[in-house]
Amino acid sequence: MPLTLRQIRHNTELARERMSQARSDHWAFGAFNLDDEATLKAVVQAAVNKKAPILVEVSQGEVDDIGLDNVRDLVDNFKYTYGVEIYINLDHSPSVEAAKAGIEAGFEFIHIDISQANHEASDEDIIKATREVVEYAKLTGALVESEPHYFGGSSNLHNETINYDDIKKTFSTPEGAKAFVEATGIDTFAAAIGNLHGKYPVPKILDLDLLSQIRQAIDCNISLHGGSDTPGHYFKDAVKIGVSKININSDMRYAYRTSLEKVLKDNPNEYSVAKLITKEVVEAVQAVVESKIDDFNSAGKALLP
Repeated sequence: MPLTLRQIRHNTELARERMSQARSDHWAFGAFNLDDEATLKAVVQAAVNKKAPILVEVSQGEVDDIGLDNVRDLVDNFKYTYGVEIYINLDHSPSVEAAKAGIEAGFEFIHIDISQANHEASDEDIIKATREVVEYAKLTGALVESEPHYFGGSSNLHNETINYDDIKKTFSTPEGAKAFVEATGIDTFAAAIGNLHGKYPVPKILDLDLLSQIRQAIDCNISLHGGSDTPGHYFKDAVKIGVSKININSDMRYAYRTSLEKVLKDNPNEYSVAKLITKEVVEAVQAVVESKIDDFNSAGKALLP
């Protein structure tokens, strides 16, 4: 059943308060991608075990596959069945229109990223689109997130090593972050400090000194995308600095696929794949989520009924 505007505004108001608390109390929301019901079950069960508040998120591919309203209903069903504190983020929304649809569907968090669809988008184009979404989000109070340029990598398993000389060219700067936040009015700034989408053959290295400088330069929330394959000590330090949201996708997908391949191989005569997913895959993905919750210092922080 669709939420009323009053219910949506209540949810977004609470989400704002909780992001502020995360920053002041030095923990971060894990933002975990939702590929299907099994993934959602894994994330929710991890949240229950850890008593942690969580975000689940979908990008345009999942939106096209599942549907915005179906995501909202599915998450709400799990929310009330399991009694968890959970919010929804529309991740890397590629257009103003797509972002507005997420706002209207009652998502508490909206990430507008037109550079995802157009890597050559100009600064002016990005700022204009972001400001339009910020203005439209006043309808519900949804928190808007953005960044001033294309964010590298992809939510997949990469075989190439990380060329940090190239990546550093796209790092955020304190001055650039401040200017972008002031120009757009966003609630959350997606910082680039060595974090990349996807899994790589070598661990990622985050520039925490740069993160500290960005934290001092801006007063809004800070998120980290591309959290997969990052040593946990970086996250523990990042939340102390003031990061409030960390995105995880590829680590979960890797656990999903590898555990599914194994259970299919071990059970060649079982054709109820859903049964095998429930038996092995959910547990494997849940373990990943629980480990991230520990790194983010969000265990025990949930508002429980």
